[in-house]
Amino acid sequence: MSTSNHLYAFTQVITEAFNKGNYDVLHQYFDPNFIEHQFGLHSTIAGMQTDIQFLRTAFPDLQLTIDDLSADGDSVWARTTARGTNLGGFMGPPNGKAFTITVFDQCRFANGKIVEHWGSPDRFHLLAQLELLPKPAQK
Repeated sequence: MSTSNHLYAFTQVITEAFNKGNYDVLHQYFDPNFIEHQFGLHSTIAGMQTDIQFLRTAFPDLQLTIDDLSADGDSVWARTTARGTNLGGFMGPPNGKAFTITVFDQCRFANGKIVEHWGSPDRFHLLAQLELLPKPAQK
């Protein structure tokens, strides 16, 4: 598989699975035995679908925009911007707060499928924007 095919596969996962909820692309582009390195996510296609469904329920307007995308050999690196509004409940009841964060991803491919994924969303910024961080004690 060429690097342009790797870029296309990554783009399809973002636009179809995350942005539209079309989970068939996960079976198309992920090896069934892929390894997930991002904290808290599942290393199965069914688990990944559950993870994405959770996000799309908590943030029904969830959208990821690919800002930078690069491939070399068997790896793809991406910087995306994730946006959404807490309308479905995240770490508590819905609070209507919106967020915009940066996410960095790397995927390694073998035999035309993603076999490893590393992700680093700016979770602290997410929690701060959603006002889910503890408030400092008032003096």
